Amino acid sequence: MTQPRDVTLSQILTVAQMRAAEDELVAGGLSVEALMEVAGRGAGEYVRRLAAGRSVTVLCGPGNNGGDGYVIARHLMEHGNPVTVVAAREPATAAAINARHLFEGNVTDGHVIVSGDVFVDCLFGSGLSRALPEDLLALVKGLSAAHHLTVAVDLPSGIESDSGAPLNHDLPQNDVTIALGAWKQAHWTMPACANMGVLRLVDIGVTLRQNAPRLLLRPRFQAPAPDAHKYRRGLLGIVSGAMPGASILSATAALRVGAGYVKLLHPDSRLAACVAPLPELVTTAGAIDDLVSDPRLAALLLGPGLGRDDTARRHLETVVTRGVPTVLDADALMLLGPDIPLKAPTILTPHEGEMAALERAFLLPANGTRLHRAKALAKQARATVVLKGPDSIVVDASGRVVVAPRASSWLSSAGTGDVLAGLIASRLAVHGETLRAACEGVWLHGEAARLCGPAFTSNELAQAAGRALAGALA
Repeated sequence: MTQPRDVTLSQILTVAQMRAAEDELVAGGLSVEALMEVAGRGAGEYVRRLAAGRSVTVLCGPGNNGGDGYVIARHLMEHGNPVTVVAAREPATAAAINARHLFEGNVTDGHVIVSGDVFVDCLFGSGLSRALPEDLLALVKGLSAAHHLTVAVDLPSGIESDSGAPLNHDLPQNDVTIALGAWKQAHWTMPACANMGVLRLVDIGVTLRQNAPRLLLRPRFQAPAPDAHKYRRGLLGIVSGAMPGASILSATAALRVGAGYVKLLHPDSRLAACVAPLPELVTTAGAIDDLVSDPRLAALLLGPGLGRDDTARRHLETVVTRGVPTVLDADALMLLGPDIPLKAPTILTPHEGEMAALERAFLLPANGTRLHRAKALAKQARATVVLKGPDSIVVDASGRVVVAPRASSWLSSAGTGDVLAGLIASRLAVHGETLRAACEGVWLHGEAARLCGPAFTSNELAQAAGRALAGALA
């Protein structure tokens, strides 16, 4: 079955997968030179619009990324842009040599730093695996400093594609990065993605690769059915704990993104009496076993403000034994281990510190990329994992991966994780699908932050979640 093009263009490929995809296109009848022409002209058009008639300097390396640079320069020259090519090294591949031959404009050898308006880095692309030598590093930095805007083609030179790790220190900041053919891991992985500026993608016809991670796209939410009622839309139970304010934040968010009924469950009646609940929020106090025994519960959330004592651990054991789709967050993650087997579809939402605790509990190595670590935990715990951070990743137990675009850095404040847990749990109560609910919650979280602007509180973030959902209604 043919996939929609936006789904194919959302895939995120390793270096090996990208090479295989290009080989497939060549085997299908396209020459390397033809692919270079498509990629270079596509990137060149982005650069032409950005330059708006101003001068452009293109730095070309010896490989096919440098060949793309010669095509970009030719495209700009054909459209009247003043353009200079800086050849850091002579072309070394057949396609790059051909592209250099076709470019009839000004070429310098890089011994003198050229100044101008827009600098385009085509030195090295996604295949780079070692640090730039000192002369090339100095050249990239010097050219970037001598121009008003810096544009990287495919990847900024000096970045390792599969990990997002910088191979050199003090690399330039880019204003725009133009990916060629498909997104690479580094485009969405810290620390590299913080250095790339605005991201754009040139489509060269790559087909969908099996099991490739994909970028989180805007979901399409549906209004409730005409005959819907609160239980059919989903009853979410949020178990409160030693710090009930956190669960109130989760509930504030959950009430706004789809669940038909949100109940705050207080196992400690003394704490329940101290909490001023929201008018729309039903609160119930009692023994934990009784609170989670309601057969109408569609999902449960446990962890925000739970505490980490023996009582909290018993609450965790009771909830996971209940067999209802569950989101475990915050303190619940610090108590979870293989001795508490998960009985129902479950979503774990760790930040980096909680992830380290889970890795210790499940005897997993805390090394490798965040993607590898999240996949290992999801498989071992048999759960869907949302590894939170500037580069959040969603992975389910079968290994499916969705990578979220970088959201507002204003989310780095207390309470925003409680909001995210409530969003995910509310969506889980609506339809019961863990990967889908996790992705919807992460998207709503980022979109609500965008709507809030700068310096918002976690309560303001939760309040904005309804507007985020409204903007994505089908």
